Amino acid sequence: MQGNVTTLDVSNFICAAHKLARKSGLHITMGADFEEYVRITDKLSGKSPTNPNFRPDCSDLPPETAFWVIGRDHKDRVAHVQAMRLDDLTNTTLDEHLRTLRACFSDPDLKAGPGSSCSCYAPSARGITGLVAYRGDLWLRGDFRGRGLLACLARIAFGLAWAKWSPDFIYALVGGWNVEKGVADRNGYLHKEPHGAVLRLPEQGIDEDDWLVWLTREDILKMLSNASESVIAR
Repeated sequence: MQGNVTTLDVSNFICAAHKLARKSGLHITMGADFEEYVRITDKLSGKSPTNPNFRPDCSDLPPETAFWVIGRDHKDRVAHVQAMRLDDLTNTTLDEHLRTLRACFSDPDLKAGPGSSCSCYAPSARGITGLVAYRGDLWLRGDFRGRGLLACLARIAFGLAWAKWSPDFIYALVGGWNVEKGVADRNGYLHKEPHGAVLRLPEQGIDEDDWLVWLTREDILKMLSNASESVIAR
């Protein structure tokens, strides 16, 4: 592991978040079959359709570079979903990755459709490179909101991403209301800039202007380290 964070630290970090989710009534499972994931998410009332980033007919999502997390209530009904993928941007930047639509499609020329475009006006996106993990498709059913679960669910995702990939960055693209209401902060993102992805995908009915929010490798290590120190202190 990197720095002073060990594999055991990361395991404890994930387990602590998992226990909090269980106490709140969420049973968490993890998987990598995105055909199954889309079948599940397309049936969820109140959730917007899963974007191409996590649809296997649009993106390559092999198990080694993508996973999903699903939370179910005591009646086995889906109450939470989120997904993560890893992109190797060693020879490019997040800015270019977004603008070329490769963040959404494995082959944009073939799959994006006419009129599709993405503009990135977040200056920091030009400095986000290397192994970059994207967290998206986050949804929590209404009756589970207001319980402080956002931080817990984010920690599960961040911990799993670190254990699997040790990324240089973790980022998300969120609507302005997420920033205004502090949702991005409660998810643990420390950096944010507006107009990170002005995305137009007419064939998918997508017209978005999202903020770029992110964590650096150092941020993630500090998060994991602080968690392990709090366990030792107790």
